[in-house]
Amino acid sequence: MTVIRIEVVGEPKPKGSLKHIGRGRMAEQVAGSKTWRQCVAWAGRQQHHGAALNEPAEVSFDIRVPVPKSAPKRLITWPATRSSGDVDKHLRNLLDALVDGGVLVDDSRVVRVSGGKRHCLPGEQPGATIWVRPAGPAGSSCTAVSRG
Repeated sequence: MTVIRIEVVGEPKPKGSLKHIGRGRMAEQVAGSKTWRQCVAWAGRQQHHGAALNEPAEVSFDIRVPVPKSAPKRLITWPATRSSGDVDKHLRNLLDALVDGGVLVDDSRVVRVSGGKRHCLPGEQPGATIWVRPAGPAGSSCTAVSRG
């Protein structure tokens, strides 16, 4: 089973809601969201040289966000504040970028997701590691339940 691993360096941004700005134009409400998506798409193109995956797929991700200056210096904390973004909106931006980068034909092909966000550890750079792999046969990781 082929696993596509993509490493991206940069400050992760969630996908923001779209806001109507007039004359039929829409804009993202999160500053830097579009730039982050472009970075992930570029990394996908650089690190995956095969055809876009056009079958059920699994995506795993590890998002590393900068530690805020206000965080305790001797304690590792979770990025559970509004400024770090919702994990589901981070995922939306990653999936859209994987399509833009030619890793996935369409993000509707993703049937299983796992991952999360965390603060960078000492010496780490903000960014993300993303793994994409074919999902395999349906039910391969599920347990059948008998309804008697």
